[in-house]
Parts: sequence; structure tokens; C-alpha cells
Amino acid sequence: MSKGIFITGTDTDCGKTYVSSLIIRALRAERVDAVGYKPICCGDRNDALELVDASEHVLDVDAVNPVWLKTPAAPHVAAMFENAPIDREELLQQHRKLSQEHQVVLTEGAGGLLVPIDGKDFMIAELIKMIDSKVIIVVGNKLGALNHTLLTVEALRARGIEPAGMVFNNLHDEMDTATITNKGIVEEMCGVEVITDVIYGQEEIEAWPFLDILGL
Repeated sequence: MSKGIFITGTDTDCGKTYVSSLIIRALRAERVDAVGYKPICCGDRNDALELVDASEHVLDVDAVNPVWLKTPAAPHVAAMFENAPIDREELLQQHRKLSQEHQVVLTEGAGGLLVPIDGKDFMIAELIKMIDSKVIIVVGNKLGALNHTLLTVEALRARGIEPAGMVFNNLHDEMDTATITNKGIVEEMCGVEVITDVIYGQEEIEAWPFLDILGL
């Protein structure tokens, strides 16, 4: 039976694709058939192409990314501009198909947790509930990350979703007081484990914490 991870983030540009690619590569290095899934791209398709590359091209970009909107905006806005309503069942069916064909499917959201896909009733958070994978939060480590992270955890728990862990992604080479202390403080405040701390420019990540989360 296929297993899955859903990668959500504290904000746009927090490093979801970067961390997702590191995890996929680490799992595949352990001979786990892990592939990426980016249900929705808005603007360019670079995130999906990076996941294709991390998955060693066992899937084409259309399989990884079934919904591509050209407008660089939230999916709900892009869909309105392009008169292209997003079919939530299509997103779920493609995930099911990948789950039948591969051992692990790593799904990457778009932006943060409350980015609207189709109005206020269907956001990234609702997509997470539909897909029902283990949830990992990528934290873009910067000033303001405490607030963004605690709000994300609170919003997940309000929907009955307990995060499996957090990955702290250091966005810059130089560290300041906030970025040095964020990790310990947020872990203490919300009780969600920081799985790993990714330094700026890191090219590999250890697979074992994610294998443990997946029960592999």
C-alpha cells in the first residue's frame, strides 16, 4: 500500500520545492520508489519540473502537475482570470493513480496552508484532508517565522490534522538572533518536532527521519 507525505509551508518561497526534492532524492537513494506530486502550479512550472528531476524522470511533468494555470497568483484567482475552474476530484484522482503505481507519493502544496484553491471552502488545508498523508511543515527560517509557524500549526489542528514534524529551511547563509533562536522556541511553543535543520545551500538530507515517519 502506498504511503505519502504532504509538504506545506509557512509562506510562499519558504523552500517547499527545495526541501521536497531533497526528501525525494534521499528516499530514492534508499531504494524507496518515491515520486513528487505538485497538484497545482500557477505561473511557471519550475516547481513541478524540479520534482520530475528529483523523481529521476520516472514521471513526466503532466503526471506530476495535472493543473497548470499561467497566472502567477493564488489558484482561486488564477482560475478566475483564466476561466478555468479547478476540479478537486481531478487532483485527488491523480494522487490515487500515483499512489497505486509508486511506493511513496510526496505532495507539495501551493503557498501556505490557507491559500484558496476554490473560494473560502476549498483551500490547501482542505486538499491536505482529502489526500490524507502525513503532513510536514517547511519553515522558512527568518524574522516572523515564529508567527507564521504557530498560525500554520493552529490552523492544521483546527481541522483535526496533527503535523508529523517540521523542517527548518535556512534561507540565508548568515544567521541573526531570530534565525538562531526560532527553531528551539517554536518547537517548545507548539510541541511539533523539528525533524531537521537545512542549512543554506545544502545538497543532501538524511532519509531516516522520513522513513520513520512513513513507517518504512
